[in-house]
Amino acid sequence: MEDSDDERDTNNNVEDEDADPRPHGKSEFIENVYAIVLRIPYGRVTTYGRIAHAVGAPRSARMVGWAMHNCPDDVSENAHRVINRNGELTGGWSFGHPSVMRALLEDEGVTFIGEYQVDLARHVWEPEFEDEEG
Repeated sequence: MEDSDDERDTNNNVEDEDADPRPHGKSEFIENVYAIVLRIPYGRVTTYGRIAHAVGAPRSARMVGWAMHNCPDDVSENAHRVINRNGELTGGWSFGHPSVMRALLEDEGVTFIGEYQVDLARHVWEPEFEDEEG
């Protein structure tokens, strides 16, 4: 009997390797993270922790990072604007090297106080979560 890389066991019923193996697709948390990332203004940055707080999960900064590591293309276009609480480009390796992330931010007018540390005092954006009710 041949096994195919595109088929998985019948317990999770996933046959397409590109399909989301989670039973209900993306979680509400992840969708809310992506909604905030899409709203980060040009020339501004925010932190994993600020995003977590805005979506109602203030102790979930690492989960925001996990969501960002797996984000869709439209969200990826703003991913360089998400940094750590100290202003450091911790997501820089997702771009190949932190210097790529820095160049993207500099192109938007973001200034740095260290080689890979954004001047948060000048460029931080405080997200607010907007639910469907208001």
